[in-house]
Amino acid sequence: MVDDFRRRFWISLALTAPALATSEMLQHLLGLRGTLAFPGDRYVEFALASAVYVYGGRPFLTGLVDELRQRLPGMMTLVALAITVAYAYSTLVVFGLPGNVFFWETATLIDIMLLGHWIEMRSVLGASRALEQLVRLLPAEAHRLRGDGSLEEVPLDVLRPGDRVLVKPGEKIPMDGLVVQGRTSVNQAMLTGESQPVEKGKGDPVIGGAVNGEGAITVAVKRTGAETYLSQVVELVRRAQETRSRTQDLADRAALWLTLVAIGGGTVTLVAWLAAGREFSFALERMVTVMVITCPHALGLAVPLVVAVSTSLSARSGLLIRDRSAFERAREVAAVVFDKTGTLTEGRFGVTDVVALEGRDERDVLRLGAALESRSEHPIAAGIVQAATERGVTYPVPDDFAAIAGKGAQGTVAGVKVKVVSPGFLTAHGLAVADSRVTRLADQGKTVVYVLADGKVVGAIALADIIRPESREALDRLKAMGIKPIMLTGDSSAVARWVAGELGFDEYFAEVLPDQKAATINDVKRRGLAVAMVGDGVNDAPALVAADVGIAIGAGTDVAIESADIVLVRSDPRDVPVIVGLARATYRKMVQNLWWATGYNAVAIPLAAGVLARAGILLSPALGAVLMSVSTVVGARGRRDVSARSTDGYAASDEHE
Repeated sequence: MVDDFRRRFWISLALTAPALATSEMLQHLLGLRGTLAFPGDRYVEFALASAVYVYGGRPFLTGLVDELRQRLPGMMTLVALAITVAYAYSTLVVFGLPGNVFFWETATLIDIMLLGHWIEMRSVLGASRALEQLVRLLPAEAHRLRGDGSLEEVPLDVLRPGDRVLVKPGEKIPMDGLVVQGRTSVNQAMLTGESQPVEKGKGDPVIGGAVNGEGAITVAVKRTGAETYLSQVVELVRRAQETRSRTQDLADRAALWLTLVAIGGGTVTLVAWLAAGREFSFALERMVTVMVITCPHALGLAVPLVVAVSTSLSARSGLLIRDRSAFERAREVAAVVFDKTGTLTEGRFGVTDVVALEGRDERDVLRLGAALESRSEHPIAAGIVQAATERGVTYPVPDDFAAIAGKGAQGTVAGVKVKVVSPGFLTAHGLAVADSRVTRLADQGKTVVYVLADGKVVGAIALADIIRPESREALDRLKAMGIKPIMLTGDSSAVARWVAGELGFDEYFAEVLPDQKAATINDVKRRGLAVAMVGDGVNDAPALVAADVGIAIGAGTDVAIESADIVLVRSDPRDVPVIVGLARATYRKMVQNLWWATGYNAVAIPLAAGVLARAGILLSPALGAVLMSVSTVVGARGRRDVSARSTDGYAASDEHE
């Protein structure tokens, strides 16, 4: 459709140019009357205008039929009515009816409207590729185990329940199943929203599309095809996209009223003059003038161009608007639901607390832990090493490093035998740590590992998904705007409670599965609140589509971005209140712009109807067409005003917020 409107615009514009040159009325306005005249020029103008009317006006004429069939007259009805009345009247004049032709006005109106719709469609990115991105999470092939223990590479569609597949470190798990051999950690954050890798051993379930960690595992396939977890998420997104509602365009609502004014005003004018005893040609001329002047050129551009200004303005600030009507809806948002992992948090494991025991200090505990973990690839190890680096703690190279299967690691650091282990290791070896600080950290849902030196527990290191520094400020801004922030996460209640307490959420939902996230969004909407959902993962995709406005963090997965209406490129939660503020400002400017574009009707329509005819003031159809064109200039002023004010307002809002 974008290509079609562009092609129709350029071809119609090319046909309009000679039509303007042959227009007697336009020549008169430019002081060129007679200089471009030639025998049959009126019929040439008629032929050119007819081509523009039939080819360029076709989308509006077919749109009129569709709108009337749906009993929802809007912009297409108004445009089709205006160009048809103008074209039909001018055609009658060419073939004998007394009056003036204004084919040039019909052609330019079509050109302007085609341009407006082309701009409007370019602001929307077209069909979502979310489902394609979801499917790409699965690998193309799997390593299936034969009966003799050898491996064969097979495509996923040949796998059947009961088959066993080998998943190597770093590979994606091909299908839902159970681990039958091996032990590893699995990163399924993109699927379930869990912020930390999940330990998996014999008998534990795994999800297709999750990324295997450091160990090779053998998985017995349990579900394939449409039964898999990922396929069910795909289906959720597809259904949500098909049932998504759209608000009616602001310009269509304005066009509906103008259509009623045009038809009603034109009819009243015709009847009134006939009742006054004037001839039919005069009454018809008055009616045509009213109906033509009611449709301002600028109405076709007022909304699309303001949105184009807003979208380009926001894009320069890292806010990509994929859906214009959703951007319009953002002004009404009363609640913003945030996914936790990767949205409010950084999506990486990091050290939040260090507890020193046995007379040690925190830097010493971190030094021992980082020295040992510098030889490990585990996410916990990477978090400890990064924390030491960020805090300027130097550490030596360990000797005799070895992993303790499923429990931690051990080695020698500067002559001291050091272990970094899980709580399970302490329990298995009869060790206990009676310290309220450590208990509090565990109660917050944080992952706590213990540092042992020569067999004694000398400290504990707590790790969690790091909260973004900007998150608290984003929530404060939303509250100041009268918007309720809500957190929605698949993480545990303990982790959710800790994050909610840190950021000041009044309401949160924890341990919510992806299929439940969309239902939770709908529950919030049933309170009568317009809801925006902010997320970054595959597990957020159904909720993003279910919300009135879906906002994706730009650093998230492709599927989240493709499912969203607005994308925050900078992955900064503070951009959420900015986009809402910009939507509110843009709507105000669109309303003001429409008033600029149509306000002249209050004066022009009575003049076109002939209310001052007794005073010698009579508006001809041609002059009515000129006044209609003047409205474009007025609308252009409005657009420039909107552009300047929106830019200033956005900058001021951004600076304030």
